[in-house]
Amino acid sequence: MAKALLGYVGGSDPRLLAEMRRLQQRVQDLESELGRIQSENDALNAAAAQHGDLLLDSIDIDVSQAEPALT
Repeated sequence: MAKALLGYVGGSDPRLLAEMRRLQQRVQDLESELGRIQSENDALNAAAAQHGDLLLDSIDIDVSQAEPALT
């Protein structure tokens, strides 16, 4: 049954094996890139959480002079 699922017909097709190796390498590359991006995202989230309050405090809006959005 497993042989039928893998397309086994009496010998391994070198093109199929090469494609399978290429796809396995691509999956590994994408997994490592995902790990790198997740780490970068975590670092950015930590920096945003640390400096987010400072950013909001630096915005000085005088509500008494604010104009209405719709008239």
